[in-house]
Amino acid sequence: MEELVVLVDENDKQLGLMPKMEAHEKAILHRAFSVFIFNDKGELMLQQRAAHKYHSPLLWTNTCCSHQRDGESNVEAGRRRLQEEMGFTADLKEIFSFVYKAPFDNGLTEHELDHVMIGSYNDKPEINKDEVEDYKWMQLDDVKADIKKNPDVYTEWFKIIFKESYQKLTNA
Repeated sequence: MEELVVLVDENDKQLGLMPKMEAHEKAILHRAFSVFIFNDKGELMLQQRAAHKYHSPLLWTNTCCSHQRDGESNVEAGRRRLQEEMGFTADLKEIFSFVYKAPFDNGLTEHELDHVMIGSYNDKPEINKDEVEDYKWMQLDDVKADIKKNPDVYTEWFKIIFKESYQKLTNA
C-alpha cells in the first residue's frame, strides 16, 4: 500500500491525505520533516541516499527526512524515520518550519511545509541499506563550502534547507 502524505495549507492546517507519489507528481503542498543530527564535536551527520532510490540516488543530504503520517507529531515522525533509516533514535527539538518547492528531472516536485528538527548522537549508526548508501560527519562550514564547490553531489531539498537553516543551525 502506498504511503499517504498529509496535505496542508501554508499555515500547516491539515486539508486531507493523498498518496505520496501523486502529491509529488502534482506538486501539492504537504507536510514533511528534516532531521539534523549533531555530535559533541558540532559535526552534522549526513547520509548518502541508496543507489536504487526513485529520485536523487547516491546524493548526500541531511541525516534523515520524510513525511509525517496522519495523526503523527513532527517529533514522533522524526524519531520513527531516524530509527528506520539510520538505526538509532535521539531526542529531537523542532527549531523552525518553512515552505519550499524543488522540481526534479524525473517530473516529480517536492512542495513541502518542512519541519526542521535537531538532535544529538555520538555513536556509529546502523544504516538501513535499503534507504542509505553511506554516512559521514562534517562541520557546518565544511558542508557550506562543499555545497558551493560540488552542488551536484547534494539533494536539491538539502541545498534549499541548508541555506534556509544555516544560521539557525549554527545558533541551535
